[in-house]
Amino acid sequence: MNGMGFFKRWLGGADASTQRPDGRRQAPLGTRMLVVDDSPTICAVLGRMLEQDSYAVQKAADGEQALELAKAELPELIFLDIVLPGINGFAVLRALRHDPRTAHIPIVMISGNPQATEQFYVQRYGADDFLKKPFGRAEVQASIEALVRAGRLATRPVEPPVVAVAPVVEAVHELMTGMAA
Repeated sequence: MNGMGFFKRWLGGADASTQRPDGRRQAPLGTRMLVVDDSPTICAVLGRMLEQDSYAVQKAADGEQALELAKAELPELIFLDIVLPGINGFAVLRALRHDPRTAHIPIVMISGNPQATEQFYVQRYGADDFLKKPFGRAEVQASIEALVRAGRLATRPVEPPVVAVAPVVEAVHELMTGMAA
């Protein structure tokens, strides 16, 4: 690594294609997301994962509530369980895809039911991704990253690191003094 590259990265002038130090791409801060699951535990855990990445999260416990919230709030991403009381996730997905106001919203289907999983692969109704329960933070982040890379979600802008000017000036001075010696 040459000295100038080090200083560019240190001062925040590095290549803007690097989204995060860990290489992940995220949706912008405050991206509105809807979590639909009849399990309060899944809603709480998935909601918390998303909130930790600075997303705005709403939750619905059934298909009817999901349709109401999706049409009223227009979230930017929906995590939708397949097996729900009342209207199931496939029916919710079809309804959202047929409504011009919600047809563009990326939808990630989630399920732990093996039959629902098989049905999902046999009858794709236009979901953008699928997460099999149990899933972890890495799978959720990978799903969001895939949607960002595909252009289905906006990309979070890179924030340059905050660097105090005095230590930078001192470091450059020391480097230059050392080179002169």
